[in-house]
This record gives sequence, C-alpha cells and structure tokens, in this order.
Amino acid sequence: MAARRPRTAPEHESDDDSYEVLDLTEYARRHHWWNRVFGRNSGPIVEKYSVATQIVMGGVTGWCAGFLFQKVGKLAATAVGGGFLLLQIASHSGYVQVDWKRVEKDVNKAKKQLKKRANKAAPEINTLIEESTEFIKQNIVVSSGFVGGFLLGLAS
Repeated sequence: MAARRPRTAPEHESDDDSYEVLDLTEYARRHHWWNRVFGRNSGPIVEKYSVATQIVMGGVTGWCAGFLFQKVGKLAATAVGGGFLLLQIASHSGYVQVDWKRVEKDVNKAKKQLKKRANKAAPEINTLIEESTEFIKQNIVVSSGFVGGFLLGLAS
C-alpha cells in the first residue's frame, strides 16, 4: 500500500510532480512504533491462523449468522402473514372495507418507482458485488467455512 506525501518543489515543476510515493512497508520497517502498534505482520488477521482454524472461525460465524437469519426470518414471516390473515378476517366480517382497485393502483405505482430507483442504483450495486467478490477471493478459506456454517445454521 502506498501513500503520497507532499514535498517542496521548484517553481517550474507541475503539481503532479510535487509528490513522492511513500511505501508503507518500508516505512513500517524503519519506524519501530508501527510494529508495536500493528504487529510485525499487519496484514489481514485471518491469514495469521492455520487453514483449520480459518475454516472453524468461518464456520462458527456462519452458523451464528444463519441461525439468527432463520429466527428473524420466521418472526418476520409470521408477523406479515398474521397481519394479512387478520386483515382478511376483518374484511370478510365486515369490519374493514378494502378498496382493491385503489390497492392495485398503489401497488403498480410503487412498482414503477422501484424500477426507477433500481436503474439508478445499478452502478453502486455492481461496485458492491465486485468488492464482495474480491474479498471472497482473498479470504476463500474463511468464506467457504462461513457459507457452510451459514447453511448449517439455516437448517438447525
């Protein structure tokens, strides 16, 4: 990783030439405080562990995420389904009069708005997907453990 640091430049140099490249790995070797704060190998923390430990770490975090996802999903589905059921019972009992034509009109309007927003957000989503793919490629062992644990958490 490199950072740029300004330096004094003569009058005839352009603004692009007034910076020098600073190599952070060299900087870390020359300054001992950097090693005390960040450690000798200040790369990704996961790479410091064995493959088995990485798989276990990914699996445990994946299982926890999958288990929570399952429980929250069930709760949300129950709440939404129960709400629709109560609305339907109230409608058939005569407590509530639903204007279905207006509901259909509002749903179609919401669909159009979502399509417009989705087209605007496409570049941001593509960037997020590319960053996620790069992260998974760099941490393939932990990622595979996470996916396995996530699926086990969903199933339990």
